[in-house]
Amino acid sequence: MGNEGLRVYLAGLSLENPTMLASGILGYSAQTLESIVEGGAAAVVTKSVGLKPRRGYTNPTVVQTGCGLINAIGLPNPGIEEFAKDIREAKASLKVPIIVSVYGFSAEEYAIVAEKAVGAGADAVELNVSCPHVKETGAEIGQKPEVLAEVVRRVKTSVEKPVFVKLSPNVTDIAEIAEEAVRAGADAITAINTVKAMAIDIETTKPLLSNRKGGLSGPAIKPVAVRCVYEIYERGIKKPIVGCGGIINWRDAVEFMLAGAAAIQIGTAIAIKGPNVFKAVARGIRAYLKRKGFKSVGEIVGLAHKS
Repeated sequence: MGNEGLRVYLAGLSLENPTMLASGILGYSAQTLESIVEGGAAAVVTKSVGLKPRRGYTNPTVVQTGCGLINAIGLPNPGIEEFAKDIREAKASLKVPIIVSVYGFSAEEYAIVAEKAVGAGADAVELNVSCPHVKETGAEIGQKPEVLAEVVRRVKTSVEKPVFVKLSPNVTDIAEIAEEAVRAGADAITAINTVKAMAIDIETTKPLLSNRKGGLSGPAIKPVAVRCVYEIYERGIKKPIVGCGGIINWRDAVEFMLAGAAAIQIGTAIAIKGPNVFKAVARGIRAYLKRKGFKSVGEIVGLAHKS
């Protein structure tokens, strides 16, 4: 089986293997993105960027747990005007699709940021809908199907490029939300974002994160993420799903694909294994396909539903 067997066509993008950099990890400068591509990632997703610069939360913003990381960084970013320079620079040097993760506090803001990102050269945008909606403080946009649908519709009318929607697992029925996003025009669904979590220091008796609560990523959330991908695929939505959450080796990646993911994103594992984790995962998937007699990666997508 040649390299072509690993190629994935995702919402109009061509990826030479199914691995992508997840948003929120190292995705700011063109230099760091280059090291990820050298490590084998077939596409990169930047950190989330908004309309205006944000400083994020004060330290401590990350806590290590026995099974992953909890972070509450607070979306620090230079704002889309400044970030557009990095997008242009990355676009000039990278040979893989660049997906810009965008967030906003209203549908209008999402649309403006997405438009500017695409104007700077983004091949697609990924909507981070797991940030609080200011008009309804504290509620994630991704938890309210009608608010999410409005955001997707506005972004779709303002850009010509593919729109990915990254869903939050902090909901009752993620498949219903995915269906709503696709109905509103989403070209692909990324599942999942971090799981709400916290940690407390027993000596000081206080929460460890400055923001008290944060998002858990890493191996601990993988079973939750696999279940979410499975449920979305089972719902029969006609758009590709990108699996994300705790993937650290090729077995994890294959598990997501069997559940219904057409491609996968890796984030926290880079901290454990370094940027070459992408090459290792792609190699492992290839060996698995060969051993099982599959000609291409597409043949295993959703296979767990057929058994």
